[in-house]
Amino acid sequence: MPQCIIGWDIGGAHVKAVVLESSGTVLNVFQSPCPLWKGLDYLNKSVAEILHKCPEKKCKHIVTMTGELVDLFDSRDQGVAAIIQAMKNNLPECELVIYAGIDGFIRSEKIEQKHYASIASANWLASASLAADKKSAGLFIDIGSTTTDILLLADDKVQAIGLTDFDRMVSDELVYTGIIRTAVMAVAQSACFKGHNMGLMAEYFATMADVYRLTGELNEEHDQTDTADGSDKTVLASAKRLSRMTGYEYSDADISVWKQLAENIKSQQKNKIKQACERQLSRNLIPAKAVFVGAGVGRFLVKQIAEDLGCLYVDFTDLFAVKYQQTGMDVADCAPAAAVALLALSI
Repeated sequence: MPQCIIGWDIGGAHVKAVVLESSGTVLNVFQSPCPLWKGLDYLNKSVAEILHKCPEKKCKHIVTMTGELVDLFDSRDQGVAAIIQAMKNNLPECELVIYAGIDGFIRSEKIEQKHYASIASANWLASASLAADKKSAGLFIDIGSTTTDILLLADDKVQAIGLTDFDRMVSDELVYTGIIRTAVMAVAQSACFKGHNMGLMAEYFATMADVYRLTGELNEEHDQTDTADGSDKTVLASAKRLSRMTGYEYSDADISVWKQLAENIKSQQKNKIKQACERQLSRNLIPAKAVFVGAGVGRFLVKQIAEDLGCLYVDFTDLFAVKYQQTGMDVADCAPAAAVALLALSI
């Protein structure tokens, strides 16, 4: 029997891995930047980097993914096949299992093309399924660097309306907004600034990482992405990038002005996510004061939204037994990787 199990979440911008003991206790949590759209070499490098840090070498490996969506691949099927093959190449002597969403866990050697649609971007279902196992009813919300997943949990099951990205975006179970990589122009087209409601420039001048750096809510360990201008990750540099959205001449002395602008933009993003949460709550499948299970690097917003709606907040990390050394990342930061690892313990 393997000494440990490693859950992998292969994204388009990051690779995440969570190491569990055979008992289910979390030993390590890792995240490595991986701009997969630039080539599979970046995936290989990230996987090798994480494996080098793992204390245990005899492990079973469980993989889920969203990286098949990057424009390196002509289709989802091509992306799924390429990522699975890359993981086989990186783990040649290891037991490798793929999470196929509604089709469950399938050993890599038994994967066929008919499974690709279920494998593609199914990581959200693993996280929500684990939350449903632990909390029979509530709302699971994972706010990551790029996207937000919102799933209703009732009767110990995930009550998903959609399964594909298209259907989930229609149902607001997938909201394409995150707290790090999302461009500010995708969140706010106007803002309250210096006493005026004004339009903002539709240019890639700043990201939401800049906004949350200015609000003081960004964990710098979570920001593994280049800034919009390739410059520094400091409060003043973020303020300067955000100032470009307004056309107003930047000055360090106006830092309070830029922080207020950041708060306004944050409010717009938070309200968009809150409205999507209220849409799920309006299905009336769970009590009005439901439990909100928060995951992802932006789960501080989940906690705030829960408080706004008078709901109890539970952190995804609290669903696990942990005894790991801090790496700057927590279990909830890498929820799908942790979920597939724990759910696969019984296979």
